[in-house]
Amino acid sequence: KLPLTVEEIVNFGESNRELFIKSSTYSIIPITVTETGLTISWIFSSDPKSISFSVVYQESEETPLDQCKVLIPMTRCNSHKETIRGQVKVRNSGIYTLIFDNTFSRFISKRVFYHLTVERPVIYDGSDFP
Repeated sequence: KLPLTVEEIVNFGESNRELFIKSSTYSIIPITVTETGLTISWIFSSDPKSISFSVVYQESEETPLDQCKVLIPMTRCNSHKETIRGQVKVRNSGIYTLIFDNTFSRFISKRVFYHLTVERPVIYDGSDFP
């Protein structure tokens, strides 16, 4: 479990991070978001072989896991062959959790190289209008 805030993601810079996921386990990256309208984007690849990926939303840490909303269902990604990109719009404050699942692999541990970004919406205020 690697909890992050929006500010920590903003300070990521351009570098990639690395997760080591043992065989038959999974890793989660919960991102706590307090403002709506943001876009959380990710790019990742895995080595060796594929990894499963999902995104779920939780109103708060007290929300039971069976009441979490699945935003992106668990999908097996060929992220060892191609870079996987995606994004989710923040419609409600809460915890957006990225799940990297290696439970299907009984013997092979994986490394996941990932990069996260958060974009705030551009709000046009008309100030450059003559």
